This record gives sequence, C-alpha cells and structure tokens, in this order.
Amino acid sequence: MRRIATVLFRSFLQGLLILSPIVITGYLIYVVFDSIDTLVPIAVPRGLGFLMVITLVTFIGYMGTRFFLGRMLFDAFDHLLQHIPGIKYIYSSIKDVMGSFVGDKKRFNKPVWVCTSSDPEIWRIGFMTQKDLAFLGMANKVAVYLPHAYAVSGYVIIVETKSIKAVTKMTAAEAMKFAVSGGITSVEEEKNERK
Repeated sequence: MRRIATVLFRSFLQGLLILSPIVITGYLIYVVFDSIDTLVPIAVPRGLGFLMVITLVTFIGYMGTRFFLGRMLFDAFDHLLQHIPGIKYIYSSIKDVMGSFVGDKKRFNKPVWVCTSSDPEIWRIGFMTQKDLAFLGMANKVAVYLPHAYAVSGYVIIVETKSIKAVTKMTAAEAMKFAVSGGITSVEEEKNERK
C-alpha cells in the first residue's frame, strides 16, 4: 500500500511539473489579452481589442520612426513629459528601462562574469552597463547589473575592471536567461535542441 502511495505521489508531482509551466503560461497570455482588450473604450468582440491595440502601437511606432512630422510630434511630447515636475522622474525611469531592453540603445547586451569574492572564489553573471565610471570619480571601475533569479529585479555593483571578464560562449539573451533562471538553463542543451 505504501509503495502505491509513493508511486501516486511521485506521479502527481511529475504531473505538476509537466502542467505548471503550460497552465501558468496560458494564464499569463489570457491575462495579457484580456487586459489589452479592456483598453479599448468601446465594446468589441473578445480578441479584437487586442488586435486593435497592437495595430495602434505598431502604427505609432512606424509613424514615430519613419516620418519627420510624426517624429517631431513624439519628440515634442517626450520633451514635455521630461520637464513636468514629478512626472519626469517616473517617465524618464520607465523610458530608460524600456530602452535598455529594446530599441537602438540596448544596455543589457554585454554579458560579463564578475568575481564577487576571492576567498572562496565566487563568480556571478551580469551585464556591464557602464564601462567607464571616471565621470563619477571612479576611474578603472565599471557598473555591472546583476539580475535576481526568477525575478525582473536586480542590483548594480561597482567593481574594478580586472574583476570582470567577458562572457564569450553565450549571447546576451542566453546570458539573461541563464541569470534569471538561477543558472538552471543549460545553454549547450538549448543549442543542441535547435540543431
């Protein structure tokens, strides 16, 4: 009886392991679709609101990068938001974070290994965000962002240039996935699966 209970319990845990990522991903996709649908101020069939919002965002992005008048309008609005007291801090912070992940000014594109302790020797993976901090009076120092595992948060450390070395066997995206997964993701396995 005990053996059957053990097999059933292990099977249950295995089922959770298989279903949890699928169910959580599906739920998050549903929440995103549903949330975006509610942004449309008129009653539309489910899913059409999502399509309308995506189309509008794409159109604004196209207008803001391809046409002089559109670019001028968005730059003027950007300038206005950057100079309203209180709002400028929120707006500029969100703009900088978004710009560091996408766009022309990506900042998380230089993965590095950082020696955070020498006894015992401990290395962490991070992203160099500033390669010269002389403007802060910290010559020969760099800023490295260290993401937390399973979170979008992290922190910045300042270390000597000699305490870092470039990540050469992973792309920036693979390094971020490795860091955020807590080192569980195997880059080599993923490369073999793609072949």
